[in-house]
Amino acid sequence: MTDLSDSFSTKDNSLPGEFPYTRGIHPSMYRSRPWTMRQYSGFGDAKATNERFKYLLANGQTGLSVAFDLPTQMGLDSDNVKAKGEVGKTGVAIDSLYDMEVLFKGIDLGKVSTSMTINATASILLCMYQAIAEKGNVSKSDLRGTIQNDILKEYEARNTYIYPPKASMRIVCDIFKYCANELTNFNTISISGYHIREAGATAVQELAFTFANAIEYVQAALKSGLAIDDFAPRLSFFFVAQINFLEEIAKFRAARRIWAKIMQSKFKAKDPKSLTLRFHVQTAGSSLTPMQIDNNITRTTLEAMASVLGGCQSLHTNSKDEALSLPTESSALLALRTQQLILHETGIASTCDPFGGSYYIENLTDEIEADVFELMEEIDKRGGAIASIEDGFIQRQIQDSAYKDHLNLSNNEKIIVGYNKFTDSVDAGDRQTLLKVNNDIEIRQIKALKQLRLNRDNQTVKNTLKALKEISTTNENLLPYILDAVKAYATVGEISDALAQSFGRYQAYQSF
Repeated sequence: MTDLSDSFSTKDNSLPGEFPYTRGIHPSMYRSRPWTMRQYSGFGDAKATNERFKYLLANGQTGLSVAFDLPTQMGLDSDNVKAKGEVGKTGVAIDSLYDMEVLFKGIDLGKVSTSMTINATASILLCMYQAIAEKGNVSKSDLRGTIQNDILKEYEARNTYIYPPKASMRIVCDIFKYCANELTNFNTISISGYHIREAGATAVQELAFTFANAIEYVQAALKSGLAIDDFAPRLSFFFVAQINFLEEIAKFRAARRIWAKIMQSKFKAKDPKSLTLRFHVQTAGSSLTPMQIDNNITRTTLEAMASVLGGCQSLHTNSKDEALSLPTESSALLALRTQQLILHETGIASTCDPFGGSYYIENLTDEIEADVFELMEEIDKRGGAIASIEDGFIQRQIQDSAYKDHLNLSNNEKIIVGYNKFTDSVDAGDRQTLLKVNNDIEIRQIKALKQLRLNRDNQTVKNTLKALKEISTTNENLLPYILDAVKAYATVGEISDALAQSFGRYQAYQSF
């Protein structure tokens, strides 16, 4: 049967691969290049996560995605008193280049694309990645991947920030400039709506706040001296796929159109790659329930299908047990198999934008687009995303939406199967074998840190940290100095502290 659907234009008269890219950023989409199956993994120490990486790659995963533990994200070493009880719990513990070497041992970085969900310490982890590639004789031009590096959403929804916004934006721009010259095939930022939505935002707020943040990043990069088409093609985005199936498909279609219009009209970008919205999707952790966890397989499948029907470039499918713990090996494999089944068995990847032309989807796409631009105009009137973060506007909007959703759930106006309707006396979670991160991980990390500080050249470490602190008071790029400190085996905490001495530490806005 000949597939004719790709020849049908949408209400904006565009075809797949044509401005404003409503129907997809490539003319043939998944027929020529399937989305990257990038399962998010990381727990315990580097050795355990390395084993999980190799297991998933052996079973067909096509890209790595690293989850770091909370201390690593916050710039704290495992022996910091504030890290107690958190080491290796929500991701892998990385204290120094040594841990990074173990994390990617036996994996050819020249052949695999790696995404790192890291923000406040993104510059440090990126330099570690470059350093281990150099040790493995991998050319910088062969390094492919993405660092999240989206600090603004941390102030809005997630809170793993270290420095005030101005200093954080300086680091973001330094990464842009550094990668433009040194790591030319690395995506310098993944501007995230995922965490905004998971914190309680609506679909419209997810897009509006994400694109408002993106505008701030673009403006900061332009102000630093970069030309729009020199860095915009390496910008990428990260969205959630929630359980409202049709709304999510329309949201992704609207997102492409909105970004193309912003880049063309506001920033006068000329390179078509600057206009195309490339995005990763993760299915919604907030939609998973700790009871009747087998229902989560169905939820994840529907969310993954919405992501593909919406035209994502890479996808992570959550595991059924993630409302209770980090995923077990078997549940992680099942989540990967879900993506493989969608690609190879359903047939939906053989057509670009299968819902294109649907009366409901086209009108919902238009409606979301209009509402997003309206909310963005309100943010612009308030002085932009940073000003709206500093006065708490964005945080209040998210909190209000989360509260309304909670009320709807409490009043049974919103039904979640197995949670407030069709409940069982015994939950599936009660019978589930869960992954537990042993507390010995923390003891081993602290012991390894102590040994590292005994064995390394501490004078060199001291010199590199001093140079980094001094350069942070100038306009010179920080990344070469961070790279020197990383190669000397300075720790994540030591490097973060050196910068904090110059930049200070951010105190959060209080809404009550």
